[in-house]
Amino acid sequence: MKIALTGGSGKLGRSVLARLRGEGHEVMNLDRTGAREPGFIQIDLTDYGQVVDAFLGIDDRHTGFDAVVHLGAIPAPGILPDTATFHNNMLSTYNVFQGARRAGIKRIVYASSETVLGLPFDIDPPYIPVDEEYPARPESTYSLVKHLEEQMAIQLTRWDPELSISAFRFSNVMDPADYAAFPAFDADAMARKWNLWGYIDGRDGGQAVLRALENAKPGFEAFIIAAADTVMSRSSADLAAEVFPGVKVTKEVGEHETLLSIDKARRLLGFEPEYSWRDSTGAGA
Repeated sequence: MKIALTGGSGKLGRSVLARLRGEGHEVMNLDRTGAREPGFIQIDLTDYGQVVDAFLGIDDRHTGFDAVVHLGAIPAPGILPDTATFHNNMLSTYNVFQGARRAGIKRIVYASSETVLGLPFDIDPPYIPVDEEYPARPESTYSLVKHLEEQMAIQLTRWDPELSISAFRFSNVMDPADYAAFPAFDADAMARKWNLWGYIDGRDGGQAVLRALENAKPGFEAFIIAAADTVMSRSSADLAAEVFPGVKVTKEVGEHETLLSIDKARRLLGFEPEYSWRDSTGAGA
């Protein structure tokens, strides 16, 4: 496929770019920053004219795309003032979705966020493992935008039954270099309770995007994308019992099984994490 990737210079974007190109796809990185090279286009995603023009074709670079992967955004709350976060992320996503539609692109995969699940879980989740079935609980302006983006995608796919939009609620993205710090998390179960001790290896983020491009059906679907395990050496059941004693655990969980359920992504997309921090540090499986 010929794929437009926004935000391909970011932490997750670099892994997604490498995976898609490694699978033989032709990928153009559309971002504000990046090296001047044939596969990169500098763009302001808040400018609709630039976005739709880039999707339709760029002289000497490409003549259109088969799919869009949208990762370009302010990546977390607290980086910019709330209003700036809202304006940048909401407008950028509208421009990408609408620009893709105008360009006749029917396959979109984009970064929503685990934050719509209710992070940082200062209020208990309704049950554990959390999944995509309960209503969104945004607790910040950043998360509110992610929720509104999902609502927009629902309506756009209603308008166009051939359009496929997959919203990926990515967990905390990690690179192999980050794993040396993981054993220290064991000292305090509260330190990472904010996202139920979850994470996602960036390389598995790339795999998830690939699976959606290959397998997602028309319509809208939201998916939690996380590693198969937690960041902790302690058992998942013990962590849930200690930190969330009043929350129902809806199934028997494996020793280190993720409490951010990836069952839906496994079932509908064929996603299966290939990487774990334990493989890098020698920690037990």
